[in-house]
Amino acid sequence: MKNLKYKKDKQEFVTELRAEINNYFKNKGIEKHGGIEIILKTILMTLVYFVPYGLMLSGIIDSPGLVLICWVVMGLGMSGIGLVTMHDANHGSFSEHRWVNHLFGDSLYLLGGFPPNWRYQHNTLHHGYTNVEGHDEDIAHGGILRFSPHKPLKKVHKYQFIYAWFFYGLMTFSWVTVKDFKQLRNYEKEGATLNSSGNYQTLYTKLVIAKILYYTTFIVLPLLFVPLAWYWILTGFLLMHFTGGLVLTTIFQTAHVVPTSDYPLPDDNNELNNNWAVHQLYTTSDFAPGSRIFSWLIGGLNYQVVHHLFPNISHVHYRNLAKIVKKTAEKHQLPYHVNKTFPGAVYQHALMLKSLGRRKNMQPMQTDIPGINKNKLVTI
Repeated sequence: MKNLKYKKDKQEFVTELRAEINNYFKNKGIEKHGGIEIILKTILMTLVYFVPYGLMLSGIIDSPGLVLICWVVMGLGMSGIGLVTMHDANHGSFSEHRWVNHLFGDSLYLLGGFPPNWRYQHNTLHHGYTNVEGHDEDIAHGGILRFSPHKPLKKVHKYQFIYAWFFYGLMTFSWVTVKDFKQLRNYEKEGATLNSSGNYQTLYTKLVIAKILYYTTFIVLPLLFVPLAWYWILTGFLLMHFTGGLVLTTIFQTAHVVPTSDYPLPDDNNELNNNWAVHQLYTTSDFAPGSRIFSWLIGGLNYQVVHHLFPNISHVHYRNLAKIVKKTAEKHQLPYHVNKTFPGAVYQHALMLKSLGRRKNMQPMQTDIPGINKNKLVTI
């Protein structure tokens, strides 16, 4: 991975785009971080997550049906914190202050995840090598899911467009059980630097303590204080994670595992065929640009193209920046992929899962998949 390189061509696009984005903020007289809007969002999502929790522990809500509904609402709050707060903070765009970003980035602990792992997987691997086989862990799921045309094709993959959604719901549950431990061990073997000291013993200690505190908060305390049988508590806990996992995974996968996305491989010189910025245009897609409320609720991550080009800018600005990126990309005859609606994006993702489950060689993919009409991919 360290030797993988991007070409340095089309730098004029990068130079012009950066200048246009910087001029936007200069002319508007605004900062690139989230400001008051992201603080208000964080308060809202935190309330959605913890108010149902408090209602259960206090005994105000004590019937099985209402308790399970509380857990589902907590799953929505959990995904909201992840999309709105944790994501921006771990990219350094929540606040102008580094310590504030670190503090709110650690909100991932509340979701059962481990921030050092997430930052390396997401910021370094996913953003650095989007859709590159062997580097981007977001498409590295082995066995029952095939997200890359360069993965081995198995018979079971033929039906992944049907069963994948169930496994999406297990994503955050995987965090709180085995994934973080496996990731940390793998990163240690790779020699990845996850903290300033590079001390993995400290990381393992923090991970164990974090898991103990998480299980104590979300399983032990409900078992002690919610006046229901243990199986209702465990069922609710699983429902929370299934809800959160399904929301989070669907949001992210519909931006990259779609028919318009490329899956480039390096050449004999271990070089990819575009510069990094252009690579993002070919491997990423926006969706639902007209849905302001939806965009507000999911942390602007329907504008994934802008986010991948400018991860250090808060999502509260993406709607306006998308117009600049689109205009500049068109000027340089580069793609800007957009699906009109979120259901439409989910449908495109399902089509891609179906194609990935039935064909070994899918390059080029963008012109030969049934049900895809590139003329219907709308612009902003």
